[in-house]
Amino acid sequence: MVVSIELNERQEKILAIVKKEGPITGEKIASLLNVTRATLRPDLAVLTMSGFLEAKPRVGYRYRTGRSINEIRKILNGYRVKDIQSRPIIIRENCSIYDAIVTLFVEDCGSIFVVSNENLLSGIVSRKDFLKTTIGQADIHKVPVSVIMTRMPNIITTTAEETVVGVVKKIVEHEIDSMPVVKCFIDTQGEEKLEIVGKVTKTNIARLFLDMAENGTEVVEFE
Repeated sequence: MVVSIELNERQEKILAIVKKEGPITGEKIASLLNVTRATLRPDLAVLTMSGFLEAKPRVGYRYRTGRSINEIRKILNGYRVKDIQSRPIIIRENCSIYDAIVTLFVEDCGSIFVVSNENLLSGIVSRKDFLKTTIGQADIHKVPVSVIMTRMPNIITTTAEETVVGVVKKIVEHEIDSMPVVKCFIDTQGEEKLEIVGKVTKTNIARLFLDMAENGTEVVEFE
C-alpha cells in the first residue's frame, strides 16, 4: 500500500517554485516565500521524503519527474523513531504556567510534555497555548499548566518502533510539530498507561533527510 500525503498550501507553492526555477536552494525558496529557512525546513523534508523533490548538496532542490513512492517507502521503512528521537522536555501537572514558559525558553523547544505524579503522560502544552493564556487575564504565576494543556486521549503519540513514514503521515494529517514517544504498559487495574521515553519533531525528520542528502543516500531511480 502506498502512503498518500496531502500537501498543505505552502508545500504546493514550494513545488510550483521548484518546477519553474529548479535547481534552486532552500535559501532562495525561503526568500521567494518571505519566510525563514528554518520555517521552510520541515516542508522541504516532507516533500523530499514523499518523492516530490530531489535534494543535492551545494546544488539545491529539483522536481522529480520520475519518482517511485514504493522505493522511497522501502528505504524509509528501515528507519524507526528510535533512530531519530530526541530528549523530551517534561514538567509536572502542578507546575505554574509561568515556570512552564521559562522552561520553554530555557530549553528552546516548541512544546512541553506534562506528566502526572507517577511520571505518566497526561498532557502537552505548546507555544500557542502559552500565547493565548498570556494574552488573557490568567495569573500565570498561580495557575497550573494542567489548566491549559491538551489532555489525553487527544494527544497524538508514537512508539520507538514506528517507522519514520508513519510519523510523517501523522504530522501531516494532524498538522502538529512534535509528538511524544511513549512506552505502553498495563497497570494493576488493567488500564493502559503511557510513559514518555522521547520525542520526535519536524526538526528530527529534517535532520534525517539532511544526513541522507549529505551522505549521498540514493532514494529513488529517475526515468
